[in-house]
Amino acid sequence: MHRGTLSLPSVGPFDLQSTVESGQSFRWVREDGRTYEDDEAYGGDAWYATVVGGDEGADAPTTGVVRVRQIDDRLEWEASFDAEETLRRRLRLDDDLPAIRAATPDDPLLDAAFDRYWGLRLVRDPPFATLIAFICSAQMRIGRIHEMQRALEERFGESVTFDGVEYHAFPTPARLAEATEADLRDLGLGYRAPYVQRTAEMVAEGTAHPQEATDLAYEDAREYLTQFVGVGEKVADCVLLFSLGFVEAVPLDTWIRSTIEEYYPECDRGSYAETSRAIRERFGGQYAGYAQTYVFHHLRNGGGSAE
Repeated sequence: MHRGTLSLPSVGPFDLQSTVESGQSFRWVREDGRTYEDDEAYGGDAWYATVVGGDEGADAPTTGVVRVRQIDDRLEWEASFDAEETLRRRLRLDDDLPAIRAATPDDPLLDAAFDRYWGLRLVRDPPFATLIAFICSAQMRIGRIHEMQRALEERFGESVTFDGVEYHAFPTPARLAEATEADLRDLGLGYRAPYVQRTAEMVAEGTAHPQEATDLAYEDAREYLTQFVGVGEKVADCVLLFSLGFVEAVPLDTWIRSTIEEYYPECDRGSYAETSRAIRERFGGQYAGYAQTYVFHHLRNGGGSAE
């Protein structure tokens, strides 16, 4: 077993629970079984775990398991491999949060969200797993999306044992492509089942891969991702923001559309593309996705403007 500690003063503000339980990632499991259950009651010394390797979207062998917890000003981790660089990448520990906030416009709602969840960071999750998770997200509460991903892992993912505990990797595209629509409906995917199965086939067959959007300009990357079955502009934006590093992306989900209606009605331009451009500009452009994620988490948990 490998173990390590990351000093948080060296990386800047960080809030583990807000980062992994803010609706942007479904790759982490809180080991006390309370993932997405108690937003305001910080998880304390609760461990969060994920499997790295088989969930990267390629038919590669599983690398292993990593567990992490936050205690005061440090992150403690233990893993079946040297996981420090994985944690830095997945949790975006090299992002300069104070600079990102400074680049965000002064605004009562944004200020309230940043103050409440200061330390929340965007994640950089594996592209294929992220794509499937957000295909499953349509008309579904966050806790249920998380449960659906666990069901996919347990049914189709590789089993990995670490420290006497069994974990499961996210299914590879090839394995998920082998699933029948009935198999996926049995796991509660409902009408999303054929979307997941066909998208997995596209990736497994080499027709397309979400990773290929990385080198495109932002709006071209969004358009590229909509070729996958069950992927519209909002799901594409989620993949771009939470996996592929497009931190300017602002997914126009129900919460953000309601935010626009209540706080920024001038940004409603009718079409997704034009409204997206307007709210990105209102949120500061380059790091608009950070502002979006803070606002989403804040409003979903009952917050509002400080004024």
